[in-house]
Amino acid sequence: LETGYILHLSHGKKKQCVYEFIDRVGDEWMSRVEAVAVDMNSDFEEAFLERCPHLRIVFDYFHIVKNFNEKVITKVRIAEQKRLKEEGREDEAKALKGVKYILTSNRSTLEKKDEDAAEGRLVSKESKLFNKPEVRAKGGQMAKYLKLIEENALLSTCDIVKTMLQEAYKCTEEDKMREKIKEIISTCRSTQNSYFCNFAKLLENHLDGITSHAVYHISTGRLEGINNLIKTVRRTGYGYPDDEYFFLKLFDRSRR
Repeated sequence: LETGYILHLSHGKKKQCVYEFIDRVGDEWMSRVEAVAVDMNSDFEEAFLERCPHLRIVFDYFHIVKNFNEKVITKVRIAEQKRLKEEGREDEAKALKGVKYILTSNRSTLEKKDEDAAEGRLVSKESKLFNKPEVRAKGGQMAKYLKLIEENALLSTCDIVKTMLQEAYKCTEEDKMREKIKEIISTCRSTQNSYFCNFAKLLENHLDGITSHAVYHISTGRLEGINNLIKTVRRTGYGYPDDEYFFLKLFDRSRR
């Protein structure tokens, strides 16, 4: 997590990948590891705990929010748009088209967009050669977001849950974080909406791993960066048919 060095590379996402990693570094090395940040892949969690039951599994903020954005906000927006169309409320349905980015963004991000627009920030330069106009940052992002959540109860609940998740992940005491996550579960279930209820179930099933973040403030952020490095190296070399050579090249690049 400090250096970004790649310790192990493997094919696939199954338990065997974790077993191979543990075999590579050894049980004695793993005995000094206190916690491991993983994504929502249950195989990784189970494999680490099978071989190293002393470990604390940590589910980071990024993957929880990503799950909420994809499986709740996006699906609720689509379902609400469909419902409004069926009810003949075309204008309201049209207002929900093309707003995925606004609904899944943090308020701070939308406020920054509005600030950029007020300052006239340049997004893309004009190109007479390619007949491309100048593009500047557009404002009104926050106002549009507030209007959307004001007019729809489920989208308003999405906003509330997003804020509650942010507050929960700021906790440094495990008991307090557990209380906050349980409040989120209760809020989701109170909607009686299937997407919210499924998310509540996900939080409940991963509660220990989520609240571990209050003790161990680690994430898979570094790993996501390494994933981008892997893609960049592969593109630079126009692909590598020899996996062994490719893997060794990645080990080398991570240590520069």
